Amino acid sequence: MLNALGDPQSLLLLGGSSEIGLATARRLVTGRVRVVHLAGRPSPALDAAADELRALGAEVSVHDFDAAAVDTHETVLGKIFAEGDIDVALLAFGVLGDQQRDEHEPMAAADVARVNYLGAVTSGLVCAQALRRQGHGALVVLSSVAGERARRSNFIYGSTKAGLDAFAQGLGDSLQGSGARVMVVRPGFVRTRMTEGMQEAPLATTADAVAEAITTGLRRGTETVWVPGALRYVMSGLRHLPRPLFRRLPL
Repeated sequence: MLNALGDPQSLLLLGGSSEIGLATARRLVTGRVRVVHLAGRPSPALDAAADELRALGAEVSVHDFDAAAVDTHETVLGKIFAEGDIDVALLAFGVLGDQQRDEHEPMAAADVARVNYLGAVTSGLVCAQALRRQGHGALVVLSSVAGERARRSNFIYGSTKAGLDAFAQGLGDSLQGSGARVMVVRPGFVRTRMTEGMQEAPLATTADAVAEAITTGLRRGTETVWVPGALRYVMSGLRHLPRPLFRRLPL
């Protein structure tokens, strides 16, 4: 429940071992968040994340959650919300896939879409319904600049983020007046395990920088967060570039 100053005191992290998610959780726990629900597939990394947040003073519970198992989301997340109000729900799971492989293995491409889009739709709707019933709270959705315009080099991943971004915007509009809200976060290239070994894109950033932008956005009530902020103007230009010219870019 929000405290008297309107600060969040509880967090649900979907994608409990996500580097960006954990960086955000650390910042919130060192602030006023005292209850953390980590939702993810059982793993040593998930257990280690729980231990780290407990050491920072949070009351942490771990929940078995598989983003790809969309038929389980209502049950799993319903139980978490039944334990008490959630002030911030952070949807931080996702997979990058392997573009070259996935173009030739449609079912592998479907797995990327299932996690990044279908899993986000079902879990996002469950969270939004719960936040609406509470009458307060924020659903933070990790989108990507990759969803702004499909690129030849990663159009499968980018298309899932485009769908997710559109879904999150519409979901936020549907919550207007309810006391709950959605914040969409659009990072560029982030240096994490997911991007290890890849050539960095311009304006590359870190998980900590994204976490700082998220916490600032929550405090300000921002609807859309770009990380770094300059990408908003870069992507605005790329979005309107004619396709023949866009194809010639080394993207």
